Amino acid sequence: MKTSIELLINVTPSETRVAQIENGMLQELHLERESSTGIVGNIYLGKVSRVLPGMQAAFVDIGSEKAAFLHASDIITYDDEKDQITPNHSTTRDIIELVREGQKIIVQVVKDPLGTKGARLTTDITLPSRYLVFMPDAKHVGVSQRIDKEEERKRLKSIVEKHYEEGEGGFIVRTAAEGAGEEELAQDAVFLKKLWSKIIKKKKKTRNQDVLYEDLSLAFRVLRDFIAGDLERVRVDSKLMFGELTAFTEEFTPELTAKLEYYPGERPIFDMFDVEAEIKRALDKKVELKSGGYLIIDQTEAMTTIDVNTGAFVGHRSLEDTIFNTNSEATQAIARQLRLRNLGGIIIIDFIDMESDDHRRRVLHSLEVALSKDRAKTNINGFSALGLVEMTRKRTRESLGHVLCSACPTCLGRGYIKSVETICAELLREVVRVNRAYDADQFVVYASTAVAESLESDEFHNLAELEVFIGKQIKVKTEPLYNQDQFDVVMM
Repeated sequence: MKTSIELLINVTPSETRVAQIENGMLQELHLERESSTGIVGNIYLGKVSRVLPGMQAAFVDIGSEKAAFLHASDIITYDDEKDQITPNHSTTRDIIELVREGQKIIVQVVKDPLGTKGARLTTDITLPSRYLVFMPDAKHVGVSQRIDKEEERKRLKSIVEKHYEEGEGGFIVRTAAEGAGEEELAQDAVFLKKLWSKIIKKKKKTRNQDVLYEDLSLAFRVLRDFIAGDLERVRVDSKLMFGELTAFTEEFTPELTAKLEYYPGERPIFDMFDVEAEIKRALDKKVELKSGGYLIIDQTEAMTTIDVNTGAFVGHRSLEDTIFNTNSEATQAIARQLRLRNLGGIIIIDFIDMESDDHRRRVLHSLEVALSKDRAKTNINGFSALGLVEMTRKRTRESLGHVLCSACPTCLGRGYIKSVETICAELLREVVRVNRAYDADQFVVYASTAVAESLESDEFHNLAELEVFIGKQIKVKTEPLYNQDQFDVVMM
C-alpha cells in the first residue's frame, strides 16, 4: 500500500513546528525555536582551543557557549595555497599530527549540542541542494542507493559528471533527483560550486571564529529534503510563511508549489489533526498497544530501554501465540516511537520471552521492516544471550523529551521522590539529633501537607513515643508550599 504523507507546518513568533503525518498518523515532529535554533549543517571558521591526545580528539571554539568536539577520524586537511581539501581519513595518524592549539580550521556541525556535550564537528564538508550534495574533498560522482533502477543511475551519473572537475570536489546525486532533467541538475551543480567558492572567500576575510554558512531554517529545510513523489500536501498556518515557502518552491522545487496550501482555520492546525494529543502521549513512559499490551520506554543518558508487556491481552490460542502476536504488534509501535520521540544512541528492547526460534526470527524481521521507513540510520544486532534486542539509531539532535521538558524540580530528574513514611522517619530522627545537640523546651515541626497529616494519623503513635522518649512536646505545623521531602525542625 502506498504511503500517504502530509506535512503540517505550525508557525508562531517563538517557534516553528513541522509534523509529518503518514496515513493519518503522526510519525515525526520537528521543532525549531528562535531562542535555540539548531546548528547542524552550519559551517564555521573555528579555532582549536585544546588538543586531547588521550582521546584522539580536539575541542574547537566556534563562537558558541560550549566548545565543540572534533575527533581525529573526522579530520581532513586543507591546503591554503591550492584552495582545496586533501582527504585524510586514516585513523592511524595521531591527533597532534593533524591539528594544533590555536589553529584556525573550517568545520561543519554534524550533531547539535546534546545535554552537557558540545556540538560534534567534521572537516569533511557537505553542501546539500535539492538534487545534489557537493563534497569539496571528494574525487568522484556517486548516486543514492535508494535509486535502484540501473538505467536511471547511469543517466543521472552521466549528467552530473559533466560538471565534475578533478580537484574541485565531487557530487552525490540525491534520491529526489530521480526523474530530474539535465537543466535542473546543472543548476544545482553550478549553484553549489558558487556557494563553496563564497565560503572560501569569506574564510579568507574572516579573522576570528565566525559562521561561514548557515543552513536553511526548519520549514525550508524540510521542503528541500523531502521526496516530492511521496508528498501529497503541505499545510501552513502562517500567511507570511506560506508566501515565503511558495517563493522558495517556485525557485528551487517547482513540483512542490502546487502541494502547498494555506490553512486559515480558526481551530489550531495541530488540534485539527490531533497532533497536540499525540505529542502529549509521546512524552509518557507507557505506550498502549491496540491488543491490550503496552510498552514502557525509559530514556537515560547512556541508553534507551523499551520493555514489552502483554498487559490485558490474553489471546485466543496458546500462550506462545499470544506472546508472538504482542511482540509483533510491538515492533510497529517501537519503530514509530523511535521516530516520533527522536530517540537515538543505544536502544535495548526487552521483548516478551519467546521459546520458538522461528518466532524470534519473524519478530526481528518485522522490526527491520518497520524501521526501513526511518530516515535515521539504524543498526539491529539481533537477540543477545539474555534475550534482549540490541540496536542503535543515529542521533543528530535532542530527543523530543529533552526539547520539550526539563528535570522535575521536586525529584531532580530521578522520576521518583521519597515516600511519606520515609520522610516521617527522617523527620523524627532529626528531632532526636537536634535534641541531643541543643537544649530546647519543645519542638515545632514544619512539614508538607501529606507528611503533616501522616504525623497526626498513621505516624501519630511514633510521634507520641518520641515525645515520651525525649520528655518534650513536639508540635506539627502544616506548610502547604513545601514539597513532600521538605521539613524543618524548630526549637522553642
